[in-house]
Amino acid sequence: MEFLTEYGLFLAKVVTFVVAAIILASVIFSATQRDRSDHEGEGELKIRKLNDQYRKLKESIQSRLMSDAEHKAWQKQKKKEEKAEKKSAKQDKTAEEEKASKPRIYVIDFDGDIKASDTDTLRRSVSAVLSVANPETDEVVVRLESGGGLVHAYGLAAAQLDRIRSKGVPLTACVDKVAASGGYMMACVADKIIASPFAVLGSIGVVAQLPNFHRFLQKNDVDFEVLTAGEHKRTLTVFGENTEKGRQKFLADLEDTHGLFKEYVSERRPALDIQAVANGDIWFGKRALEVKLIDDIKTSDEYLIEACDRGEVVSVSFQRKRTLPERLGLATSAALEHTVWRVLSAFRNQKIQ
Repeated sequence: MEFLTEYGLFLAKVVTFVVAAIILASVIFSATQRDRSDHEGEGELKIRKLNDQYRKLKESIQSRLMSDAEHKAWQKQKKKEEKAEKKSAKQDKTAEEEKASKPRIYVIDFDGDIKASDTDTLRRSVSAVLSVANPETDEVVVRLESGGGLVHAYGLAAAQLDRIRSKGVPLTACVDKVAASGGYMMACVADKIIASPFAVLGSIGVVAQLPNFHRFLQKNDVDFEVLTAGEHKRTLTVFGENTEKGRQKFLADLEDTHGLFKEYVSERRPALDIQAVANGDIWFGKRALEVKLIDDIKTSDEYLIEACDRGEVVSVSFQRKRTLPERLGLATSAALEHTVWRVLSAFRNQKIQ
């Protein structure tokens, strides 16, 4: 038993060392390759026809519910119809023209973090769509998920969606989970906002928080000086002593930002009672509909499946090919996360028993 215990400890140390070495090597190699990868290309444009995806899903279910004889007859009929369509398309140019003029619904996804890191991908997707979209027939749908973040970052993300509206292309925002604060700043740009019944919306407010270690440093006889040129170059500081004047200036800046936020939302949703909803509160889907933060209750899947009946639904996204160290780093991170969750689950189950 003593040998097994020592061997187990030795094995744990080896595994820990190897994992740490892999992570460190990945980080170092990624840093050296970052500049080069930034100049290797703009990424790869990904196009998926959601009509085909939903149709294949429907056909897959239908085929599984059929008997062998019914399935065989169905496949035969399907091949016959596909053959007839191809023959008709070759002979009839009008059919091709009608297909080309069929309305298109372009779908763009935005998954926001505190820095709105997905903005660059959004920018490229919007540029690609606007190069081909027809304002008279087409529509853009953005599937939006974000709890907000930095003001300037989400201001830029919202400005990308404003480009769509300025071109006269109808824009619909679909929110399945959350579009709050900066996320709602983006959503309000749309001509129409659709949300699921319990999606979180609103939070039209501004918040800032920072710790202050001045008393701790003072207690330990550590001096910290902040030198500025300009009265308002620094208002609040983490390590220095904050003044009431600096605090009031900081609050004034927050109020000004909040005012700009309210103006932005009001301009894009004039029917909204901005004074009633711009208090930083949040509303769930059904309640958000009552205060006119949104226009309809529906999931994005429901909306897009319905859109397939009136046009061609196309998902547009840009994806940059990940380098080997990036893939290795992601794989290592996923493995570590999986291991931690397994250990925690095992410990919890042991306590329950």
